[in-house]
Amino acid sequence: MNILILGATGRVGSQIVTYALHDRHHVTVLVRTPEKIQINNENLTIIQGNVLKKEDIVRAMHGIDVVISALNTDGTTTLSESMPLIIEAMENEGIKRIITIGTAGILQSRTTPNSLRYQSSESKQKSTRAAKEHHKVYDMLKQSTLEWTIVCPTYLPDGERVGKYRIDRNFLPEGGAEISVPDTAEFTFKQIKASDYIKSRVGIAY
Repeated sequence: MNILILGATGRVGSQIVTYALHDRHHVTVLVRTPEKIQINNENLTIIQGNVLKKEDIVRAMHGIDVVISALNTDGTTTLSESMPLIIEAMENEGIKRIITIGTAGILQSRTTPNSLRYQSSESKQKSTRAAKEHHKVYDMLKQSTLEWTIVCPTYLPDGERVGKYRIDRNFLPEGGAEISVPDTAEFTFKQIKASDYIKSRVGIAY
């Protein structure tokens, strides 16, 4: 399978690259700084570019079967500004499947069911800025024709791969407090072959 991974130099993205190459897929990454990718693999194509430039996104999409976005907010609006370009390029190329990393803040609140967690007392985060960025992306994906899945981890320490975790459609598993980076990456990567959570958010925690 030809997989485009965005955010490939980040904590979760770099792990997804490792899983995908280990599984013998062909991986394309679009990165601003190619030197940050310290992997030599004949199945890895590195494209230097920026997710905020339409022509770079279009170039990276050629021949791709599935897109995984592990882009994070990093105190900017890159997430919400790049998603319209990603959606448009995918729709033009006829690519249906996208899996993105979100945040538990955009899952439904259990205490206030008509609100998202970040809008309710359920969220422990002081700042809602990152959640608002992820919320914009969620709204864009909902309005697209794509087969999207948003993986929504809660607190994300580096940690070890445990391989066992709880998942819940559109909600955070009850009492879930954390999930490691490797487990989040593994679950996200597995979604390229799964159809259980198409057009859903998925809460993930131990």
